Amino acid sequence: MKIREIIGALEEFAPLSLQDGYDNAGLQIGLTKDAEASGALLCLDVTEEVIDEAVKRGCNMVVSHHPLLFKPLKSISGRDYIERCVIKAIKNDVTIYSAHTNLDSAKDGVNYKIAEKLGLAGLTWLEPKPGTEGGEGVVGTLPEPMEKEDFVALVKETFDVDCVRYNSWTGETVKRVALCGGAGSFLIPKAIASGVDAFITGEIGYHKFFGFEDQLLLMELGHYESEQFTLEILRDVIKKAAPEMQVLNTTIDTNPINYL
Repeated sequence: MKIREIIGALEEFAPLSLQDGYDNAGLQIGLTKDAEASGALLCLDVTEEVIDEAVKRGCNMVVSHHPLLFKPLKSISGRDYIERCVIKAIKNDVTIYSAHTNLDSAKDGVNYKIAEKLGLAGLTWLEPKPGTEGGEGVVGTLPEPMEKEDFVALVKETFDVDCVRYNSWTGETVKRVALCGGAGSFLIPKAIASGVDAFITGEIGYHKFFGFEDQLLLMELGHYESEQFTLEILRDVIKKAAPEMQVLNTTIDTNPINYL
């Protein structure tokens, strides 16, 4: 199958029109008109090691969640990892494609996948995007109310994290939950207005934990950790379009944050 057909399948699932204004989702590097796809390597972040892995494993396509290129490059001299990735990808004929906020905002996209992992039902957008079928964040309901401590433990286990940061919520049980993968703290006011018991996201920040103790349980997982299931979505979309094609997850942990 041609690379452009793989890109077509990804953009049918998560149209680029859903991406936020600051974003740069879509084709990053590559001439795709007639190129055949030998395989796709999936990752959250593009690094030099990921491109090396793609070449070694016979994949001429890297599909990431976070775009390698956010800002225009004024030169390509290899002075930082972004420029070195561009050079390496072009030298090795590796196409780089990213599905970012468009995949966050797509139905059955990143936030739907997180909700699925937590067993939430009756999903609705926390903030619908006008004129589209997409939105920011989702709201769902647990099968049964859970004690606060049990819910925190469920989230920790589901995301396989060593630590969940959460506030001193005065409530006792959790039933309705809002969530947003990645940096979703901007949706806290929407979560409060929707009347949920808990809001989960990847990044909140120290000062934003203050003042909501009587309103909802705030939970911070880490940006990378909150979006780890994104590769499952990308895999399903590509395999549906090209069942016989090699689709691999990177073996490289691209999380730039280390824990001890």
